[in-house]
Amino acid sequence: MADRWALAPAEDGGVDVAPLGPDGLPAGPVQREEDPARAVRSRPHVTRWVWRSTAEVYPRLLATGVRVERCYDVEDAETLLLGHEGRSGERSAAAALARLRGGPVPPDPPQRSAEPGAQSPLFEPQGTRLPLTDLLEVYAEQQRRHARAEHPDRMRLLTAAESAGMLVAAEMNHAGLPWRADVHRAMLHDLLGERYAGGGEPRRLAELADEVSAAFGRRVRPDLPADVVKAFAQAGIKVKSTRRWEIESVDHPAVKPLLEYKKLYRIWVAHGWSWLQDWVREGRFRPEFLAGGTVTGRWVTNGGGALQIPRVIRRAVVADPGWRLVVADADQMEPRVLAAISRDPGLMEVAGRESDLYQEVSDRAFAGDRAQAKLAVLGAVYGQTSGDGLKNLAALRRRFPKAVAYVDEAARAGEEGRLVRTWLGRTCPPAAGAADDAGEGIPAAEDDSGERTWVPGYASTDARARGRFARNFVVQGSAADWALLLLAGLRQRSAGMAAELVFFQHDEVIVHCPEQEAATVVTAIREAADLAGRLTFGETPVRFPFTTAVVECYADAK
Repeated sequence: MADRWALAPAEDGGVDVAPLGPDGLPAGPVQREEDPARAVRSRPHVTRWVWRSTAEVYPRLLATGVRVERCYDVEDAETLLLGHEGRSGERSAAAALARLRGGPVPPDPPQRSAEPGAQSPLFEPQGTRLPLTDLLEVYAEQQRRHARAEHPDRMRLLTAAESAGMLVAAEMNHAGLPWRADVHRAMLHDLLGERYAGGGEPRRLAELADEVSAAFGRRVRPDLPADVVKAFAQAGIKVKSTRRWEIESVDHPAVKPLLEYKKLYRIWVAHGWSWLQDWVREGRFRPEFLAGGTVTGRWVTNGGGALQIPRVIRRAVVADPGWRLVVADADQMEPRVLAAISRDPGLMEVAGRESDLYQEVSDRAFAGDRAQAKLAVLGAVYGQTSGDGLKNLAALRRRFPKAVAYVDEAARAGEEGRLVRTWLGRTCPPAAGAADDAGEGIPAAEDDSGERTWVPGYASTDARARGRFARNFVVQGSAADWALLLLAGLRQRSAGMAAELVFFQHDEVIVHCPEQEAATVVTAIREAADLAGRLTFGETPVRFPFTTAVVECYADAK
């Protein structure tokens, strides 16, 4: 009995299904079922479902209480394969079929914006549906393309991991992050004061705006950077922006109320009363998590700002009564990934311990100066190769030559327009085809509110900027690949439990579970991290430890 089946929704609301052989070709006749849930429930032996798009099928299954063990997302695989082949182009299954048959390639559907607080968009068909026979033609060709990859087994693992990530994202969207609206409202009142009729700034912001204006001796709009820069200029102080790192050292009485205004204004606009009304329903915050939403494979959300929840607002993220939040942060993930992909013996030795990696590096290369060691390691990853960064990089290169050489080679490849891959095969696209994702860049600085500045990304025509991005890509992208396998392993270990994955970003995962399951979840996270390391990078001494907290409130985890 085949353990892999294909499924394609039909226009009449039913679905066509068929068993598949090891070669990806049909191993039996196409069968019609009246709906996806019935098709899956009646075939409990199936361990992997092949379908066009997880976003099209899986939310409908979750709404009926049906989950699947594994899937293969054809359109997601097409995106990965196109990148690996150094090609750009439309990513839909319909486009893949057209390329396969030599016909005109249809454009991809436009990006859809999520409706605040609602799951309904996930139930709407996205893209062009294909008859099952056409879908399987694309799928079979994708299996042949995997076999032609630079490292076929790694590429197959990447595709499987990304498809697993699609399942996890859909399940997280379905579950939602526990959110106490009453706690949120109380915090807003404490921070911002009363709201005024008509939607104007709340009391505390109005007071701070008055203080800023009084300090400048004229009316200044602190929410308008150009107005603030002009006011400083009139006071004989030249600033280029109103970012915290630039103005906090300025000696002027407007600085203190201005910085406080900026912090509170960001909360009011991004997570204020309007946000609460739009995005929180029935005790849950439901953004739309998008697995692999960037070229590096890092996740994004389609609305809601879930990946930028300020520390103060995390007080509203509270577990249900009798439940707990297991909050796990991967410790110093990027340098550990660099050790694994570069195979540098010294760095692998350091990363094989669950102690402070930066301190270990400092003891070997920076006379115990942890701050310098951290700057050097992150400078190697992010491309800070001038000034003190160059000196730090030289010290790092002497002690860990293979690690620095690895990212240096990636930077050269990026500058020269060559393809750059993660360990599993995710590929940084050539500049000519990068316009669709031109917004992604490299974080250069971040303040305590989460505000970031960016350097140009891989779509830049500047060779040095592309080199910096490629240097970062091989580490961040490989980390994203590892994280997918971590999520897949954690999902597998949580099967049969009440625990739910409810949040993920880059190096942090939150599981919502009954109190009695919390210890089991902590163990599952550690075991999933170890397995993900072995699956992604092979047998290395590198370890990926987590700092884990079991709390009732998210804010108490850090």
